[in-house]
Amino acid sequence: MASSSLRKHSSNSCWTPKQNKLFEKALALFDKDTPERWQNVAKAVGGNKTAEEVKRHYEILLEDLRQIESGRVPIPNYKSLGTTSTNVDEEERLMKYLKLQ
Repeated sequence: MASSSLRKHSSNSCWTPKQNKLFEKALALFDKDTPERWQNVAKAVGGNKTAEEVKRHYEILLEDLRQIESGRVPIPNYKSLGTTSTNVDEEERLMKYLKLQ
């Protein structure tokens, strides 16, 4: 994900971990059929994010996922704080609520 990380940092918009979490929750709440989806997501994220910025952030997320799924980017080997199944369960729980398409 190095290439997308560079894009994120070269953007005028920096995202805090808190904003990323709010972004994820807003994506689950406002799906693709929601009128004015990006305006609603921007409002939920706060921090003066514009609809254009949150839409671009979403496009970067999709590209990152495409890169990972195509095998071009290895999934990082995170050090486990507990059992592996706990980390997998948490990851599955998070992905369940992301409506990416």
